[in-house]
Amino acid sequence: MDISRDARIYVAGHRGLVGSAIWRELLRRGFTRLIGRTRAELDLQDAVAVGEFYAQEKPEYVLDAAAKVGGIQANNQQPAEFLFQNLQIQNNLIHGAYQSGVRKLLFLGSSCVYPRLAPQPLKEEYLLTGLLEPTNEWYAVAKIAGIRMCQAYRRQYSCDFISAMPASMYGPNDHYDLQHSHVLPALIRKFHEAKAAHTPTVMCWGTGSPLREFLYADDLARACVFLLENYSEEQFINVGSGSEVTVRDLTEQVRQIIGFEGDIVWDSTKPDGMPRKLLDSSRLFALGWRPQVDLAAGIRLAYEDFLKRFG
Repeated sequence: MDISRDARIYVAGHRGLVGSAIWRELLRRGFTRLIGRTRAELDLQDAVAVGEFYAQEKPEYVLDAAAKVGGIQANNQQPAEFLFQNLQIQNNLIHGAYQSGVRKLLFLGSSCVYPRLAPQPLKEEYLLTGLLEPTNEWYAVAKIAGIRMCQAYRRQYSCDFISAMPASMYGPNDHYDLQHSHVLPALIRKFHEAKAAHTPTVMCWGTGSPLREFLYADDLARACVFLLENYSEEQFINVGSGSEVTVRDLTEQVRQIIGFEGDIVWDSTKPDGMPRKLLDSSRLFALGWRPQVDLAAGIRLAYEDFLKRFG
């Protein structure tokens, strides 16, 4: 299904890491009627405001990239906020899309929805087959609810609502807060600051042994537009790079790209999170989509973005 280039497309969270990448990709492809609202312009936790927005703007397509996100520490410190705010945001966006007759909606989840000890690589059918990883379960529970909500509205109301589960994201417009960001942007900031200050060592959390998969934000954006045009099933679909790296090797790559010449010290008293998290993206790959940016190139691009904004 080719979407008309003058279709009204609402990108929720268009200023964030994923939303801004989707916005850039839609512009690159020639879409001319994009709709975006900042948090100050539209509070997605306000059901009345969201309903009024839908009635006024009448988007035909919705890409939901709006969420409260963060790493292990943020999830541990703010469980109520991660659960409540994400439930509010996605409930209002999904229900509002149904009420206003949106033609198609894409809900973005997260690879953290899978059970902590599920078989690897993670297939879509493994959802809800075991206990979640405790360090991010509040965010995961909210995202699982969003997946199920899209499925429920599809079944009961025949809404063309689909869901995609991306691997860990990074890239332009990421936030690099050391306390609350994910591992890769946190490492970029740590090593940059240590290099600038000529610090002899950098402390990293955990043992470095967990395996992680990373996806560059612009690759996810390409996948989102591809799915909007080529996918219409109740089952959500994984979006990953298909390759994984240990946190220790990732840390070494970031260190080399930034040029920090000191030592890395591992604080094994801090949690590792899930031991391994690799998505099985074979269903998406079989449809003809493939990522274009490898990890080393992506880290360089992310560091360039960091230097532009904070350097």
